[in-house]
Amino acid sequence: MSTDDRITKQRIAADLEAHVAEASNLAEKLGLSPYPVNYWVVDYDEMNELIAYGGFQRRYPHWRWGMQYDRQQKQTQFLGGKAFEIVNNDDPAHAFLQESNTLADQKAVITHVEAHADFFANNEWFRMFADGITSGSEGERRVRSPEAAEMLSRHADTIREYMQDPDIERAAVERFIDHVLCLEDNIDQHEPYAPVETGPEEFEELEGVDVADQLDELDLSDEVKRQVFDDEWLDAQNGDDDGVSFPAEPEKDILGFLRKHGNRYDEDTEKATEFTDWQRDLLELLRREAYYFAPQKMTKVMNEGWASYWESVMMTDENFAGDDEFVLYADHMSKVLGSGGLNPYSLGLAIWQYVENTENRREVIERLLRTEGITWRNFHDVVDFAAVQDQLEPPAWLTDVPGHLDDLDSEDPRVDADGLAAAQDDEFDLGTYPWKVLTYEGLCERHYSLVRPQNRGFVSNVGQEELERVSRYLFEQDRYDDIEAALADVDYTSGWDRMREVRESHNDVTFLDAFLTQEFVDSNDYFTYEYTHASGDYRVTSTDHEDVKKKLMLQFTNFGKPTIVVEDGNYRNRNELLLAHQYNGVMLDIEQASDVLKRVFELWGYPVNLLTIVKEFDDHDVEVAKRRDREPEPEPVGKRIRYDGEAVTVETTDWSEVEHLTATDIDYDTKPDDWLA
Repeated sequence: MSTDDRITKQRIAADLEAHVAEASNLAEKLGLSPYPVNYWVVDYDEMNELIAYGGFQRRYPHWRWGMQYDRQQKQTQFLGGKAFEIVNNDDPAHAFLQESNTLADQKAVITHVEAHADFFANNEWFRMFADGITSGSEGERRVRSPEAAEMLSRHADTIREYMQDPDIERAAVERFIDHVLCLEDNIDQHEPYAPVETGPEEFEELEGVDVADQLDELDLSDEVKRQVFDDEWLDAQNGDDDGVSFPAEPEKDILGFLRKHGNRYDEDTEKATEFTDWQRDLLELLRREAYYFAPQKMTKVMNEGWASYWESVMMTDENFAGDDEFVLYADHMSKVLGSGGLNPYSLGLAIWQYVENTENRREVIERLLRTEGITWRNFHDVVDFAAVQDQLEPPAWLTDVPGHLDDLDSEDPRVDADGLAAAQDDEFDLGTYPWKVLTYEGLCERHYSLVRPQNRGFVSNVGQEELERVSRYLFEQDRYDDIEAALADVDYTSGWDRMREVRESHNDVTFLDAFLTQEFVDSNDYFTYEYTHASGDYRVTSTDHEDVKKKLMLQFTNFGKPTIVVEDGNYRNRNELLLAHQYNGVMLDIEQASDVLKRVFELWGYPVNLLTIVKEFDDHDVEVAKRRDREPEPEPVGKRIRYDGEAVTVETTDWSEVEHLTATDIDYDTKPDDWLA
């Protein structure tokens, strides 16, 4: 970096210091409690490098980083995209801002980052890796620091040392990393990370005798083996039930299983042999990184939606974007939220707003149902919703603090007495920072969601089913004489409080499962579509929220990838590995699965098998269905894919072998019961 470049970056960073400090202060006022954030200003190439490295400055040597750097660079060049920032999950967090950003963009990035840092610090799925919690401010639960940058830097040094070791072939290290990375998402992301401590002296010897290995020692020709000692004969000698079978239950952490029980395939001897020390070390090291990044993959929609929500509150509602910056900010924000495909920003933001609105509505409805003369049956007939909206509007002094400074009461719980005194002494620009004289309670009422123009019909749209449910749980409570008295008792903090509770305990799957209701689907125009054999193209198939939910959750369960488990480490008593695809209606790509099995073979040392289910259509049924404009019924068929070190075979299996893999209904309830918010 040249001296001029360094001076430019220092100047940009200095100009942002005040905005960083005020964004942090505002975030705290809004009820957020983020990790401290260190901000760095980087140029275009440095930003692309950081994105390629997953948000960190140092990673181990590998071709994948160069590939990701090239992809990011081409995306910027040819697709018009731009990376405004990147932030990592660490304490303190580190955020990198691109120096070409305008001031409006930098402010948006800073507010976005503060919300990300809050999510990292308080969402308990990140505790799965950190394996513990410490106390935050006011006794709030807080995820312990993962010390990620230090960990990844140590990993980089370790792998670099192995690559430079004259006794270890660098290409062998790179190939081994390739094998492991092919399985980096095959961990048990719903269990806390724990290292697999297994040395070469701890490897278990299986009691079963592998006849195939004995035949290999006889050095018979391949032709004799095929004609005399075929697979059917071998199976009969070994028997399906006589050997040691493990694990006792299907194992989701394939990397951990291979770390404990796997072997390397020695090409010279054409046999399985124990991992070397460096291979064993690398396998655990890369497994640890997979567990570190898992929570970020599990909460992409929640996290980006959370950051977009609070960015909008700070930049728009609290005017963190100046008058001369607002149009540019709004334009860039609309492009982010309006980009095509499954957009985690827009989906996450919409659901968070729905969480806020439904909780605020529940609070209002509870008050109204405790009013004399109002029941869940006559609710829509007797409530004047226009009057309700008017009374929920914040008072003039909350919406226009600078214009009503003399009206503020330091004893009011919505007013920050210290901030008010500072404003009266002209210690800061009240027009720029009106929030400094308000408390959390004041800001909640100032930005109450139900009075926003787009939400003004939300209370009146409540259904009879919800009214009855709320009424059922009111029990014996004091009643109000009239609506005015009931609404005067509304807790304006309930929406934001509920959002923080949800932020603490959910991941994307449970988030969608809990809050993607029919009301949400209808108001946001969501639907499902499928390929239809009758028409030969894709058609809208449903607007039912259960169908939409199932379709969406398939994109996030197990990071949107097939769920594969270890079923047997001594399949057919021949030391073969048996993996199983927990079929959820989406078929595997057999070609890709075969390529993965070749990688797994290198980490197991013996043949590997994979059970799965495919849907097959009879050609005649398809033709009949097209003529009758209906969909043909597929036949589910069990398949076993096997790789023995030389060739891949795909065989149809008896249905009894795969029946247990079918899903009558998909179980998405992956949230521990004791974390229910």
